[in-house]
Amino acid sequence: MSRVHDALRRAEQGGLPPLEAPVPAEESRTPDYLPVNGGAGPPVRLNIHGGMLGEVRLVPFHPAPESHLLDLSNSHETPAEEFRTLRTRLNHLQTLQPLHTVVVTSPSPAEGKTFTAVNLALAEAHLAESSVLLGDFDLRRPIIHNLFQIERAPGLSDYLMGQCTFPQALRRLEGMNLYLLPAGSPVKNPLELLNMRQAKALFEELPRSFNWAIFDTPPLLFSADANLLSTMADGTVLVVKIGTTTFDNVTRAMQSLCENNVLGIVANGARASELYSKYTYYYSKSE
Repeated sequence: MSRVHDALRRAEQGGLPPLEAPVPAEESRTPDYLPVNGGAGPPVRLNIHGGMLGEVRLVPFHPAPESHLLDLSNSHETPAEEFRTLRTRLNHLQTLQPLHTVVVTSPSPAEGKTFTAVNLALAEAHLAESSVLLGDFDLRRPIIHNLFQIERAPGLSDYLMGQCTFPQALRRLEGMNLYLLPAGSPVKNPLELLNMRQAKALFEELPRSFNWAIFDTPPLLFSADANLLSTMADGTVLVVKIGTTTFDNVTRAMQSLCENNVLGIVANGARASELYSKYTYYYSKSE
């Protein structure tokens, strides 16, 4: 049997790998320690809040030239203003309902889902009071590690397979409260890995450490990964590209989600003239 399948079997038998360092046995009776696999095996530390985030390795913020990351500190940059608007709407929704984990996906490839996920995470992290996690859950074609020029592994797959602890799978960008969870080592069966109960437990515990956890996932119509992840997350944002995404694909994508927890649709690829006209008067007067 392959190494991946061996790791999956060990993970299922032994429970979720520790998110923190081992603790004394007498502390394992606290509510922070939750049994998995129906109570089989030793209790596992699922709580990831507190000092654990201080153990995450810092990495410099040197995005790749092709990353198209926005400068959120530039108030005159119209695309950045659009993401601040999206951030404001999501933060308002968060005051109305439990909303911390968000899947960002699209019907088909090349519609801007990764662009949206990354810049939305940057916009949320720009609010200094909150910690934000950007997770690459597209285990089929991961790209976030390339955009931020960091190592792909260890990451999500390594953690779920018990090859590393959760802090080891994370990176924190210097100078901001943005944490990165790269995809990790390549796997041949992403859906099987994401379908493990350990992945669901991770979704349940992330809000204890992060105000927002934003996940880039594969397209809805090309794999079942995003559909599965949307059932675990608090909400889903669907990204479509103007002039490219067909109405039929949007309909099929919404049907595949059963319209559950769909927070809204982001229209990517609007013409610059359509956006800049919204802010020309405001900024010309303020100057």
